[in-house]
Amino acid sequence: MKLKTIFTAALLSGCPAAALACTGLIATPGASADSSALVTYAADSHTLYGELYHKPGGKHEKGSMREVVEWDTGKRLGEIPEVAETYTRIGNMNEHGLAITESTWGGRHELAGSGLIDYGSLIYITLERARNAREALDVMTGLVRDYGYASEGETFTIADPNEVWIMEMIGKGKDDKGAVWVARRVPDGYIAGHANHSRIHKFPLKDKKKETIYSPDVIKFARKKGYFDGKDEDFSFSRAYAEYDMGALRGCDGRVWSFYNRFVPDMDRYLPWILKGEGEPLPLWVKPTKKLTANDMKWMMRDHFEGTPLDMTKDAGAGAYKVPYRWRPLTYKVAGAEYTHERAIATQQTGFSLVAQLQAKAPESMKGILWFGVDDANTSVYVPMYCCLTEAPYEYREGNGDLLNLSWDAAFWVTNFVANQAYNRYSQMIPDIRRVQTALEDSIEQEVAILYREVPYLEAEAGRKLLRERSADWSKKCTDAYRALGERLLVKYLDGNIKKEDEKGNFARTPEGMPTSPEFGGYDERYYRSIVADPEGGERLRVIEVPQSDTPAK
Repeated sequence: MKLKTIFTAALLSGCPAAALACTGLIATPGASADSSALVTYAADSHTLYGELYHKPGGKHEKGSMREVVEWDTGKRLGEIPEVAETYTRIGNMNEHGLAITESTWGGRHELAGSGLIDYGSLIYITLERARNAREALDVMTGLVRDYGYASEGETFTIADPNEVWIMEMIGKGKDDKGAVWVARRVPDGYIAGHANHSRIHKFPLKDKKKETIYSPDVIKFARKKGYFDGKDEDFSFSRAYAEYDMGALRGCDGRVWSFYNRFVPDMDRYLPWILKGEGEPLPLWVKPTKKLTANDMKWMMRDHFEGTPLDMTKDAGAGAYKVPYRWRPLTYKVAGAEYTHERAIATQQTGFSLVAQLQAKAPESMKGILWFGVDDANTSVYVPMYCCLTEAPYEYREGNGDLLNLSWDAAFWVTNFVANQAYNRYSQMIPDIRRVQTALEDSIEQEVAILYREVPYLEAEAGRKLLRERSADWSKKCTDAYRALGERLLVKYLDGNIKKEDEKGNFARTPEGMPTSPEFGGYDERYYRSIVADPEGGERLRVIEVPQSDTPAK
């Protein structure tokens, strides 16, 4: 079926905070090299500051209330009874190694909920109340049943060290506070993903293993609203409740396709679906040909479709320096026809991103590692935040700077300092960034491997104390290193030039101690050709031979 070629509202508007355009990738324990569940999240919004949320757990007296604040807006929605005991959460993970992430798809806008629990509160309240994925499903569905759902269409990743679930949920509109939903366990040994489009189509209606569960009225409600009139066994949650256009496919499923394409052969057969809405829909999950690592997931979060027909470094929009970024809006018109930029996984408006590594055989204090980065995942450093943390490191802490107040001690701001220089001269600067970025991440990964072996032999509290110290130390080291990197980029590439370096990496000087003459980076051949082809340039800029006079100058 051919689909209309307009883009969804969330993509057109540049992904506002009210509809975060996020990407979630999944590798089940059987699909990972160390039997960890691996899940990713990029919180993409032009109004989201990159910081690590934290809330301590504890015991609560009977009758205590828990305030509910809408994540997108900060608006107070009300309060609900608190439970007797809550768990400490750090970012999108809690002390038990449970991780929950999301991506918004909006869906049928008349179904925007009117309840008390928005999607952000649903995540963070559940992390405070559940120890594993199955408990989380019970908590989440119970919260929206009892207090109503205040958001639109949403896909959640719910993961613990043993299993990963995808749950999709949408409200019932202003006249009904509830929600309809379906949740499916990703089969072990498979990878999956979601990126701002509903991904669950048909699902088994009778599952003895209880690896697919759904709200009792998920089909009945769709019939009532006129979204579906077929046989129950043909019901597709996505077709009934989501909206289909080229934004949903190319801009959303396209990101999941790029993940699959990296680890599964013959994914080109789904390009007609991604590009034209034709042919076979992208599967909910696929089986990779290799076991994935946390490092694989980090680099997928830095993806710009490199090496595919959608490669963002190849078209003219990349400019002279092969920049894989396009400023908003995503769509534009030329001579009455509408065109689009690609929407990749890595994007400049990311507030924070993460890779949650959840491992059953790890010591309790390391059962969950939140590899956490701020700003654009492509140029950030992923720092390990362990599930035993009792506070966020200072460089990532709430209140250390914000979108309108720069802090040179905040990881978010120094990462932006680096990234925003690279956006201007990407192909020249990215090798410098990669050297620092990979050196830091390689050192961190080596240390984590050692800690996995050593922490089990330490007394429990000593182990937790060590891990907290290591997270704090790496947070400061990486922030300091990136502040120095940003300063070096400014100096090295000043005024369009490139300062030369000696064999030790220092800026080169003459024997007299003066700076050597810089290199002139210039532009690539395609850029020069585009200038010549431009009617405003072309002949006006051609170098001509000036006639010489036969008469000697006097």
